[in-house]
Amino acid sequence: MQERKLGSLGLKVSAVGLGCMGMSEFYGPSDSSEAINVIHRALELGINFLDTADMYGPFTNEVLVGKAIRSQRDNVVLATKFGNSRGENGEHLGVRGDPNYVRESCNASLRRLGVDVIDLYYQHRVDKNVPIEETIGAMSELVEAGKVRYLGMSEAAPATIRRAHATFPITALQTEYSLWSRDPEDEILQTVKDLGIGFVAYSPLGRGILTGQIRSIDDLDGNDARRRYPRFQGENFQKNLDLVEKIIEIANEKGVTPAQLALAWVLKQSDGIVPIPGTRKISRLDENVAAVDVTLTPEDLTAIDAAFPKGATLGDRYAVMDSVNR
Repeated sequence: MQERKLGSLGLKVSAVGLGCMGMSEFYGPSDSSEAINVIHRALELGINFLDTADMYGPFTNEVLVGKAIRSQRDNVVLATKFGNSRGENGEHLGVRGDPNYVRESCNASLRRLGVDVIDLYYQHRVDKNVPIEETIGAMSELVEAGKVRYLGMSEAAPATIRRAHATFPITALQTEYSLWSRDPEDEILQTVKDLGIGFVAYSPLGRGILTGQIRSIDDLDGNDARRRYPRFQGENFQKNLDLVEKIIEIANEKGVTPAQLALAWVLKQSDGIVPIPGTRKISRLDENVAAVDVTLTPEDLTAIDAAFPKGATLGDRYAVMDSVNR
C-alpha cells in the first residue's frame, strides 16, 4: 500500500483509508462480526487509516473499531471526531465546540475505543456559537496532555480553517469530495494547500452512487439515510444516475470498475488527498484498494470531466446544510 503525508507535522497514512461509519448506522442493517472482518482485512491489505466518530451509532462505532484493532493498535492511525452531539437514544442535539465539551468528548472516546491516545482528532462540525480559537485551544490542550497526537477539522470554511491553523497547526481537513461533490475545488483545496494541511475526502464514491450498484431508490433499505438526501430524490436522482451511466461507460472501456475509476480520480487530484471510502463487504474493500493501481491518462481525465463536469450533480448534499462550510 502506498503512503501519503497529511499535514506538515509528519503524519503518514495509507493512500486509501477506511471509513467505518456505515458499519454502525445510516446505510441500513449491518453486522458487527462482518464489520470487524472487514477492518481486519483492511489492515492485511496495508490500510492503516481508520475513520470513526462518537456520533456514529451513536457511540457504538467507536466501540466496534476499538474492539477490531485491540491486538493491532500500533499498526493503526486512528481518527475520530467530536462536535455532533447526540443523545443515548440517537436524538441529534446540535453542534458543540465549547472547551468543556471538547474535553468530555475526548475522554469518552478514549474509553469507548479502549486506547490511550487518539492519533487524529477532528472537530466534526464547527460550532457557530463558539469562537474557533476557543475550540482549537481546548483541542491543543489534549495534544499537550498526550491524549491526542494531531488535530483535524471537518466541513470548515476557508476563513475558519485559517483562524484555526493560526491557533494550533491543523493536520487534516475532512470534507466530502468526489466526482459528484466537487465544491472543495472552489476554495478549500487551495486553502489547505497554502497552509500545508492534508485533505481527507469522505464519501469519495458519492455515498455509493458512483459504484454503479445503485440503480433505483428501491436498492436502498427503507431506513437508509440517503433516502432523505435531496440528491437521491425524484428528478434529481434520475438525472444523477444518468451522469453515473457515463462514468460506467468510461470504466468499462478501461477495464476497471466505476468505483475504482472514481477513487483513482480523487487520488489523482493531489498527493495531499486521502480518500476514505466506507464499506461493509470484503469484496468491495478489495475492489477499492485496487484503485491505487489504476492509471489515469490526461485523456482519461478529460473524458471524465466531460462526462461528469463540476456542478453537474443536482440537489444539495444534505437536507439541511447549515452545519457545513462554517
